[in-house]
Amino acid sequence: MSTQQSGPETDSAPARVPSRRRAIYLLPNLFTTGCLFCGFYAIVAAIDGHFDRAGSAVFAAMLFDTLDGRVARLTNTESAFGKEYDSLADMVAFGLAPAIVTYQWGVARIAEYGSVWARFGWVAAFFYAACAAMRLARFNVRSGGQDKRYFEGLPSPSAAACVSAFIWSFSEWREPGLPGLILTFVVTAAAGALMVSRFSYPSFKGIDLTKPISFLWLVLIAVVISAFASDPPRAFLVCFGTYALSAPLTWLVRRVRRKHRHDQRGGGSSDSSPAA
Repeated sequence: MSTQQSGPETDSAPARVPSRRRAIYLLPNLFTTGCLFCGFYAIVAAIDGHFDRAGSAVFAAMLFDTLDGRVARLTNTESAFGKEYDSLADMVAFGLAPAIVTYQWGVARIAEYGSVWARFGWVAAFFYAACAAMRLARFNVRSGGQDKRYFEGLPSPSAAACVSAFIWSFSEWREPGLPGLILTFVVTAAAGALMVSRFSYPSFKGIDLTKPISFLWLVLIAVVISAFASDPPRAFLVCFGTYALSAPLTWLVRRVRRKHRHDQRGGGSSDSSPAA
């Protein structure tokens, strides 16, 4: 709702100032535009066959996506326009770009093994893009009532990182063979499925960067930076691949432990009821 300017009343209509929610702010939307540009560049680079550049552009988009939200909160410039614009930019950078990168890298190669494999390739790429769109829509609808400490489903930037890092890591493959191509599209489809899953992923929003840390953490940070500097694509793949697999593996371990405890309780008495 618009607010009126304060001051003496006159016969003319009072000037209207847009509410904070409807306002458009330069700084956070500038970073969002950077995210959108990186996603667009990744698509163009993939079409031109430069898959290393496409992969690095997706990770640059992740950096811009992180900065726009933090800058908006720090400067108190959050708005409805910024939220919608950020969601559309995320769809390009983390939905369409990884899907097109995968398609450009693998479908032409896998088509050499038959039309059935070609259909499998582009269906897997489309499945990823569709899951990214549904993941972003679900996040927008449920963001108000969700626990800020966790994400429901794999976040789209992390899914894009897994797919892009995988393609970037193996972009030197000229003849990856049918097993390598199948693995590529399986990874793409799996990343899409994890996005729309109900697994809980930590958001790391509760980390306080102002608290003092031990010297060991500083050494660990130096080791991580060295690993990323020496081999960025594989370091990104290990990092985000571990994050993507952490939730389903945690769920599986809990299921096994729960079943083990249930079997132990049920083994002592024949008429014991099953656990809830």
